[in-house]
Amino acid sequence: MPRPLGELEDAVMTRVWKWNRPVTVREVLEDLQQERSIAYTTVMTVLDNLHQKGWVRREAEGRAYRYEAVSTRAAYAAALMNDAWSQSDNPAAALIAFFGMMSEEQRQALRDAIRIVQGPDTSPDTPTPNPGSVPDAGER
Repeated sequence: MPRPLGELEDAVMTRVWKWNRPVTVREVLEDLQQERSIAYTTVMTVLDNLHQKGWVRREAEGRAYRYEAVSTRAAYAAALMNDAWSQSDNPAAALIAFFGMMSEEQRQALRDAIRIVQGPDTSPDTPTPNPGSVPDAGER
């Protein structure tokens, strides 16, 4: 599990993920400067650190580099959720608490994701069997 991104790393990676193409330090700098005062060398250092941490790959272009994300923001979020969940001493309770925090739209997205993971063989009307249950007389 990668360590969570710092605030400035996240601001830089947000742009790299959003643009979904190789970017230069100058492009990231100009976009960040719309929100805050920041130096070129700071953005260059952050992108270099992200490269060393394995978040971005880079390719030389003249005297500069173009940086590209190694994985998606969704994969990053999933890894963070998995790490947090795996640290719980009661994973079921952690999931119940997490689901309780979700909006209705998020719960619908979760239902959709479960259907995708289960595949086309599972219809929403078919109950998911409990692995520890004993089939009743009609199922034997």
